[in-house]
Parts: sequence; C-alpha cells; structure tokens
Amino acid sequence: MAVNKFHSAKRKRFINNSIVHVILAILACVWVFPILWVILTSFRAEKGSYVSTFFPQSFTLDNYTKLFTDTTILNFPKMFTNTLFIAVCSCIIATFYVLAVSYCLSRMKFKLRKPYMNMAMILGLFPGFMSMIAVYFILKAMGLTEGNLIRLALILCYSGGAGLTFQIAKGFFDTIPTAIDEAALLDGCTRWQIFSKITLPLSKPIIVYTVLTSFMAPWLDFIFAKVICRANSDQYTIAIGLWKMLEKEYIDNWYTSFAAGAVLISIPIAALFLFMQRYYVDGVSGAVKG
Repeated sequence: MAVNKFHSAKRKRFINNSIVHVILAILACVWVFPILWVILTSFRAEKGSYVSTFFPQSFTLDNYTKLFTDTTILNFPKMFTNTLFIAVCSCIIATFYVLAVSYCLSRMKFKLRKPYMNMAMILGLFPGFMSMIAVYFILKAMGLTEGNLIRLALILCYSGGAGLTFQIAKGFFDTIPTAIDEAALLDGCTRWQIFSKITLPLSKPIIVYTVLTSFMAPWLDFIFAKVICRANSDQYTIAIGLWKMLEKEYIDNWYTSFAAGAVLISIPIAALFLFMQRYYVDGVSGAVKG
C-alpha cells in the first residue's frame, strides 16, 4: 500500500514537472521569436517592411555595411559615439551618487533621513518623463539645449536623479555589519576612508549591479533624448536614429538597416549581462536579504 502511494506521488510529481517544462518551453519560444525575427530581418536582402515570407529569400551583409558607410542622411557611427559618451559619463556619475547616498542612509542617522526616504519612495511611483517639459525649460534657461552642450544636458538628466534610486544599494549596505565601521573609527579612519577602503571592496556585487542599471538607462532612453535633442541631428542618440529609420520617408530603404542597428546595440548589453550575471543576482539577493 505504501509502495503504491509512493509511486503514485512520484508519477504526479513527474506529470506536474512535465507540464511546467512544457509551459516554460512555450514561453521561451514566444520570447525568442521576436529576437530571431529581428536577426533574420537584419540579414534580409529584400527592401521594405512588408514581406510575404518569414525567412528571407536571400541574405546579405549590406544592411550592416550601410549603417557605417551611408552617413549622408542618418549618421549611425556619430549616434553610436554620442550615446556611448553619454552613457559612460552618466554611468560613472550616477553610480557614485547611488553608492554615496545609499551608504549615508544605511550608516548615518540624521534628522531628515526618514522624510527623504519617504519622499524618494513617493517620487519613485511616478515615471520620470512626467517632468520632461519642466526639465527641458530649465535646461533651455541655462543654455544647455544647443550644440555640444546637449550631451551635457542629457548627462545631467540621466544622473541628476540617481540619488533617489538608493533602495537596493541601501539594502545591500545594511547587510554589512556595522561593527566593521566601528572598529575602523577606533583605529582613526574617517568616514570617507571607511566608505572607500572598507565598504566598497566588500560591495562588489551591488557596485556591478548599479553600474549595469546606470549604463542601460541612457543607452536605451528615447523620450528625454528626443525632447532635448529636437532637430539637432548631429547630437542624436542611437534610440532616436533607429526611430528615424522607421519614419515614412526612410522606412523603405532603411528598414532592414534598422534591424541591423537593433542587433548591434543589443550586443554590448547582452555581453555585459552574460558576463556579470552572477554578480547581478548576488546584488539583488543581498538587497532582499537586507
């Protein structure tokens, strides 16, 4: 009797696991399908956005070549350079802001600590693009919406509010024992020395997580970049460039190159996530544990 119950439970568990695996396989196909379609389109030799077959009838590398050679209308290399510069600068500044604010809120007790944390939580409920009109007119009043200063304006937009996104990093810093800080203070270390020489070396997972998220925001953003750049085509970012390729006057000749550009800009992000996946998971789990 007990043996039959054991085999029955084992059979039910096997069936349940099989159903779960089938569902996950179906979801994986649904998620992979758009990626496969974009990759195939990037190698398609036929022009235009409307085709009768899923698989290209002929393949070519001209779509990738066109991105770097045909710069008379849409200068993809310039857009890539602009985006890379903005993303790297914003990432460095935003990472420092996030780690500094998170450390202060985790280790220091001051009068406005709780109100600031509550304010940041409330502001986090609203999307950032709600303030884009006000931000644009502030930047315009400062003279940062023309010429090369547009890149500075975008860097300020992406890194200015980074201090409000402290929750995950603060949760990680809370897991580091305060006894380490107290021992360092007794040895004569300053708060800055504790932060830079003790806390940061122990916080590699959350640093990697913060760097990844701080880099992706400017790399993929379209709304703020479009509002601030406006008609300054020499300051366009990749997101604006890909959007321009889908406009009525360009879509017939640039649609397949649009797919090629989408593949190219996804490679750096995919490589970063694959290489740093272990640190990324450790950072999130440490924050939840805190």
